Amino acid sequence: MFDTADDIHPLFHGAPSATEFKKLRKRIIRQTREAVEHYGMVERGARWLICLSGGKDSYTLLAALYELKWRGLLPVDLLACNLDQGQPGFPATVLPEFLEKMQVPHRIEYQDTYSIVMDKVPQGRTYCALCSRLRRGNLYRIAREEGCSAVVLGHHRDDILETFFMNLFHGSRLATMPPKLVNEDGDLFVYRPLAFVAETDCERFSRAMNYPIIPCDLCGSQDGLQRQQVKRILDQWEANHPGRRQKMFRALMNTRPSHLLDPALFDFVGLKRKTGKITENSGEIPLLR
Repeated sequence: MFDTADDIHPLFHGAPSATEFKKLRKRIIRQTREAVEHYGMVERGARWLICLSGGKDSYTLLAALYELKWRGLLPVDLLACNLDQGQPGFPATVLPEFLEKMQVPHRIEYQDTYSIVMDKVPQGRTYCALCSRLRRGNLYRIAREEGCSAVVLGHHRDDILETFFMNLFHGSRLATMPPKLVNEDGDLFVYRPLAFVAETDCERFSRAMNYPIIPCDLCGSQDGLQRQQVKRILDQWEANHPGRRQKMFRALMNTRPSHLLDPALFDFVGLKRKTGKITENSGEIPLLR
C-alpha cells in the first residue's frame, strides 16, 4: 500500500522504508479514519480548513488527512491555513515554502495578535488563553471567507486527556476537548481527527518525515503552565503503569451518568425502587443501575 513512489501524495515522498515506520504510519491513518467515522465528521462535498501551526501535531494532521483523501476515503476539499500572529522570531517563510513544495492548497494570514496579548496580559501571567481566543476568532473568520464548513485542529489523544485533568483539578468539572463540536455562532464545525492518536506517535512520525517543525514557545510563556504540570503527572503514571494513558482515555468514551453526581445528566429524584416483595429464596439478585 505504501511502497510505490508514484502512488502517494507528495507529503509522503521520502518516507522511511523501515517496517517500524510503516506500522506507525498505518496506525496513525487508521486511527484518524476511525475518529472521522466514529464522530460523523464527513459531510460529502464539504470544505475543511486545516489549521497548520508548524508543530509536530499539525504536520501529522495534514499528512493523515491528505493520505485519506488520496486514497478516496475522505470526500472533502482541504485547505491548509497558517495564521502568523506576529511572534518575534517566527520563521514566516517556512510554511509557505513547505506547502508550495508539497502541492498543498493553502492560505497564509498575518494578524499581529501578539502585540494585543502583550498589551492586555499582566507581566508574569501566561499568554496562552488570550492568544488562543484571538487565534480561534481569526480562524473562524478565514473559514467563512473561504467557504469552509469546518475548522480542523491537530489536538491529539494526550491533549484531550490533559484537558480533562486540567478541568478536573482546576475547573471543578468533568469536561475536555470534544472531537466534534459546533462553534458558538452555530455556523462552523470544529473537528479533531487526531483524537485517537498518541502524542508520541505524532512526534515520531513528523520527525521521521523530517518536516520543518516550528516550536510553540516563541513567546516564552510556556514554562510552568498548568498543562505542563498535568503532563508530568501523566508521564509518571504512564512510566509506572504502561498503557494507563490509553485506559484513562477510553474511560472518557465509557461514561455512566447514573454513577456520577450530576442531576442534570441523570434523574436521581425520579429514580424509583421496585415495590414488589423479594423473598430470600427467590434467587434473584437486585440489579445495579
